[in-house]
Amino acid sequence: MPKPEPPKPSRVLRQYFQHQGVKFRFVSQRLRFPNQTEGDREYIVHPGGAVAVPITEDGRFVLLEQYRFAVGDYIYEFPAGTLEPNEEPLITAQRELAEEAGYTAAQWDDLGRFYLAPGYSDEMLYLYLARGLEVLPEPPAGDDDEDIKLVYFSTAEFLELAARSTLTERPCMDVKTLACFQRAQQVLG
Repeated sequence: MPKPEPPKPSRVLRQYFQHQGVKFRFVSQRLRFPNQTEGDREYIVHPGGAVAVPITEDGRFVLLEQYRFAVGDYIYEFPAGTLEPNEEPLITAQRELAEEAGYTAAQWDDLGRFYLAPGYSDEMLYLYLARGLEVLPEPPAGDDDEDIKLVYFSTAEFLELAARSTLTERPCMDVKTLACFQRAQQVLG
């Protein structure tokens, strides 16, 4: 599923700075907005990402307790990853479920997509419910720098954790996981 074009793009008047990182590009620009005002903006140009929302046959959600360097802590989150060049989002979700959780799934339901943080990034996340899970006897190698432990939560346990998931209660959840859980609940009924 290709990333949709914005309906009313801003016009770039001046490029101040651009840095191409390993996965993302950071730009600083002077823009003219659709309402004809101008402003300086800095943002991340992102290839997009995909999230797998895995659920076991007995109704437990499979999450990762993963270290995230940007916040210097562990958080609970669903398996997710960045789209590789020319990679379909479903393939990304399947790859991340295998690499990060060691599972494959027989059924994949499209849960839609959303912008993760449109105030500073154009990243589009594609969401998939993964059912009919099967443990991989030999999961593919993940990224060397990932620090991951699998955790399982029933719906009630997830909701309890979400209710007390704050920066003082560790580990906490990221907003992508909360939004994906909510969307999965709408599909699961």
